[in-house]
Formats: sequence, C-alpha cells, structure tokens
Amino acid sequence: MTPAPPVLTPGDPAGIGGELALMAWRAGAANDVPPFAVLDDPERLRRLAATLGWDVPVAAIADPREAAHRFAGALPVVKHTFPRPVTPGTPDSGNAHAVVEAIDRAVQFARAGHAGAVVTNPIAKAVVRAAGFAHPGHTEYLAHLASTGDAVPEPVMMLAAPELRVVPVTVHMALKDVPGTLTAAAITHAARTTARGLSRDFGVEQPRIAVAGLNPHAGEDGAMGREEIEVISPALESLRAEGLDVRGPLSADTLFHADARGGYDAAVCMYHDQALIPLKTLDFAHGVNITLGLPFVRTSPDHGTAFRIAGTGTADPTSLLEALRTARIMAANRTALDMGRG
Repeated sequence: MTPAPPVLTPGDPAGIGGELALMAWRAGAANDVPPFAVLDDPERLRRLAATLGWDVPVAAIADPREAAHRFAGALPVVKHTFPRPVTPGTPDSGNAHAVVEAIDRAVQFARAGHAGAVVTNPIAKAVVRAAGFAHPGHTEYLAHLASTGDAVPEPVMMLAAPELRVVPVTVHMALKDVPGTLTAAAITHAARTTARGLSRDFGVEQPRIAVAGLNPHAGEDGAMGREEIEVISPALESLRAEGLDVRGPLSADTLFHADARGGYDAAVCMYHDQALIPLKTLDFAHGVNITLGLPFVRTSPDHGTAFRIAGTGTADPTSLLEALRTARIMAANRTALDMGRG
C-alpha cells in the first residue's frame, strides 16, 4: 500500500513558501520530487507564478489524495484563502488566523489518512501570536493538535541531513538556563524517542545513538563540570539497561568528524547550537526539520520565512525538496511497519 501524498502548508503567505512550492513542482520527477498537495489559494499561486514568469499550471483539488494523479500535469492545490491581500515581504497579522488554520487542516488531513505526511512551510511566530498562538513554535503546536484527552505527545525535534542526524535535548532557551533545565528524564526521553523514530520512520533496525556531554571534553571526570557524572551518565546507564545502544557522554568537539559520524545513526546533544552548528556547517542547504513522536509524519525545511527576498524567485528550494523526499520515506516506512503488524 502506497501512502497518500504529503500536504504542504503555506506558512506565512508573505514569505517564500508559495514560490518554494512552485519551485518544487518545477523541479518535478526529474529531481525525485514526490507528488504533493499544497494548502493555499490557487489564484494567489497563479498570480505569483505569472509575476515570476514561471509556467506552472495550478489545479484546484478538494482532497490531497488527488495529487497522486494530478501532479504530473499541474501543481495540485487544496483551496485555503487569506482574508487580507498578500504582499511578498510584508507580513500582515490580519492573515494570522488563516496561517494557523492551514496547519490545523493539514493535521486533519494527515490524521484522516488523506495525506501521508504534513510538510510545513515556515511561519513567523511574531505574526501568528496575533491569532492567539501561544506555542513556542510548530513542534509544540503540532503536539497540541495531536493530543487525545489528557494524553499530550512529547515530540522531539530532529534535524537531519544526508551526513548527520542530530537531536537537541533542550531547544529554544538561553544557554545560561540549559544546565538547570537538563535532567536525566529529559535525556532518556529524547534518546528513547530518537531510537523509536530511527526504527519506525527510517528503517534502522538497531539504532546507534551517540550522546554528547554538556561541558568541554565531556567534563574531564568532573574537572570542568559535574553534569556528565550526575545527570548524563545515570541517564545513559538506564537506557543501556533497557537495551538501547547509547554511547557517551562524548566530547562534542570530536563527535562530528567523518570517522566519528560513521559510528552512530543519530547524535543526541545537550543544547540547540551544539546540535545545529555541526549539521548546518556540514550541509546547510539539505537540512530538514523532523518532528519525532507524533502520530503522523511531519517535516519542514530548515529555514525561516525569508521576508527580505520573498517574491523575487531567488530562494533556494533545496531544503523543501529534501523535506518532501524525507516525508515520503518516513510515510512509506510507517505504512510498511503498520502493514507488517496487521
């Protein structure tokens, strides 16, 4: 059974999401781009294509599943309108509710089986706060949408490129707050979720996970901090007792060279930049933001709205193309696993 095509959200319509969708269709099968559906205003995308001088036919569809047979001839678009006129590069809080509603609709399609995955174009958090969006970002809002009763998923953010996958335990916080926030429970949750995601979504039968220390040289036996001794090592001991292949705590300055990367499938890092700097240095363009631990597949390009260049047609679509390809792989692996269980 082949999963349904992914559905792509518009993100902030004043950003580069619309032109990236057009670019992805233009790249097409020749660049291994899987069929996908876009949630957006078909007329808006037609006007944008015409302004940019691109020949991109747009087909209005009612269900993302139609994209499977419409994609070869036109960009399939499920109609989603914005109440305020859209000017590239000029975000409008009057469209904030529609931006958030697009995420809601994409998740509804995915949970109903009408979309094989949710791929999200970037939003501007300062804009969507005008719609009462109180979540730190996409990841936390998607967890909210995936909640059932009192059960709220605790998703984990993975950044992936062809040469490296990384998972930060702590994410968007000041560096000075990381040591006090870092707990054994947070580390074990990140590692368990990573292991399950590698197995379920990427087909890695026996995931190997490297875990970074917090301090330089992983603390040097307490000489430069005791977090490795008092927090990280106990967490890893409990994970090993569960049968997980976890290694560490390892010095972050020797964790990301080529030989080291060959020894693990993902690296769990203690804070945001410890994870993202090596990945973006190795391969900035191909990085994909993946949310593990949700009942549906979610990927996203690893960049922002780029208001400064919106509407110019100069944005780089590479990360979105990778996000679409990754969504296809993850959805196919989940489908195969679920069919095997059945």
